[in-house]
Amino acid sequence: MRYDDVVIATGARPRPSPWGKPAGVHYVRTLGDAAALRDDLARGGPLVVIGAGFIGAEVAATARQAGVDTVTLVDPAPVPMGRVIDPGTAARLGALHREHGVATRFGTGVEAIDPAADGLVIRLSDGSALAAATVVVGIGAVANDEWLASSGLPVGGGLHCDDRCRAEGAPRVHAVGDVARWHHAGYGALVRAEHWTNAVDQARYVAADIVRPGEQGPYQPVEYVWSDQYEAKIQVTGRTGADLRAVTLERAGQPGSFAVLCASGTGALAGAVTVSWPKAAIAARRAIKAGTPLDEVQAAILSVPAPA
Repeated sequence: MRYDDVVIATGARPRPSPWGKPAGVHYVRTLGDAAALRDDLARGGPLVVIGAGFIGAEVAATARQAGVDTVTLVDPAPVPMGRVIDPGTAARLGALHREHGVATRFGTGVEAIDPAADGLVIRLSDGSALAAATVVVGIGAVANDEWLASSGLPVGGGLHCDDRCRAEGAPRVHAVGDVARWHHAGYGALVRAEHWTNAVDQARYVAADIVRPGEQGPYQPVEYVWSDQYEAKIQVTGRTGADLRAVTLERAGQPGSFAVLCASGTGALAGAVTVSWPKAAIAARRAIKAGTPLDEVQAAILSVPAPA
């Protein structure tokens, strides 16, 4: 098929379980995956969730709210969602799960998932074992780029693109969504974002670049993702992590509602994690785009009156 421009949007798939996938083991990616998990949870019995990223944490929270009595969240990392949230904030979110009856086995890996007469047995790296009727494996995603191996295009953890989402060496080939690994001019590095907000923004950017080539600057989105867990709405925007200077703000009169602001080396706001504080999340997103100093953002957020 001949083309003037082509857009590659083949997405990603769940990273496969290295322990096999016997009956009762699930991934969560598609509507069919969710329906199959719902059916198994309805049959009752313990649930073990392997991987405490966004998928794993949300599954654990949803299962508890749906009435599953025994839920265990397992991850070799010491805190949940540690890839995108600083350790202190992540520890608070781990405590949120325990407050809602989820058992957490952080800092412990999985050695095997074995079928048993009454379900499954998950053998952990510390020598212990967990019984489960259902297991969810949420250990990341893999870009669907293998089919490009013979294309001559640069791949590896996604299709490598320039700062306008065009494949390196092939400017009429564009990529969007989970398969795109583009050069983020602001970070000076290749970035692949697995958030649907990025897929939407990137598709809009590429569409405009195809019909009006060169009119836009580099694609430099402000990352944004949210997660609903129990009564908490967790919103993450921009860059967060242990390598940035962080300030924690507690929302007056609202226990469990707080914001963590992260500064770049210049002192500008680089990212924020907010929990059940929508106005702080909105202010942070605007400030990151404007390059506002963290201290100014902190003062502005704290000046918002507490609810009556």
